[in-house]
Amino acid sequence: MKHLSIAFIGAGNMTSAIVTGMVKQGYPSHLITASNPSLPKLEKLQADLNIQITQSNLEAVNQADVIVLAVKPQLMSAVCQPLVEAGAFTKGKLYISIAAGLTCERLYQMIGGQFPLVRTMPNTPSAVGKGLTGLFSENATKEQRQYSEEVFNHVGTTVWAKEEDQINTIIAGAGSSPAYFFLFLDAMQQKVESMGFEPHDARNMVQQAMLGAAELVCASPDVSLKELRERVMSKGGTTAKAVEHFQANNLEEIVSGAMQAAVDRAEEMSKLL
Repeated sequence: MKHLSIAFIGAGNMTSAIVTGMVKQGYPSHLITASNPSLPKLEKLQADLNIQITQSNLEAVNQADVIVLAVKPQLMSAVCQPLVEAGAFTKGKLYISIAAGLTCERLYQMIGGQFPLVRTMPNTPSAVGKGLTGLFSENATKEQRQYSEEVFNHVGTTVWAKEEDQINTIIAGAGSSPAYFFLFLDAMQQKVESMGFEPHDARNMVQQAMLGAAELVCASPDVSLKELRERVMSKGGTTAKAVEHFQANNLEEIVSGAMQAAVDRAEEMSKLL
């Protein structure tokens, strides 16, 4: 991977996750800068990872080849405006956005031009190196796309969207979906507790089952999810009865409807920002 100077505008949880992954996998810390209005988050990043820090967004942008826009979507315009006025955003830099809901067209307006831009959608498991990041670009070069992909491969895996609206599908399928699993696990834990197990044991039981199932999926890329499910089941057995209950109560339709609701909301948000 080519090591470019990279600046993160914003030092929230996702910035921390990405920077931690980059440094742990050998990215030179002296080439990474984070800027943020408040100092505590910056000082922790510097203490933990030995990166460069500043409270000046302008200073961060001026010294970097790659700019990661990592502030909340509703704050992006206010953060970018003074940088545009100062002439900090130029054609010679690559811009990466991790702000949900902001389209490329809207981001071009905020950074003052159609500069090379990669829009991304990372998810929270990136914090433990198990993330999935969706990426889209309509004007980045092959080298810029490869660099962007490698940045997020430091915290998991990546998938490219062919069309920008597919980012909303990635939100439903990967960005929001950890919460679906947490909801399912919580319901399972509560049921196990109601049948007499202590919270710690119930939590360990269901989380280990989920972890093992996920590992089995990853270790069996040529086996369909349906077949993996059927391997657990025996006709008339306990698993079959549980699955029959899910199907009788339209689990597939519930999941499909929930994911569509996430896509619909993502489309609505993009029109409001």
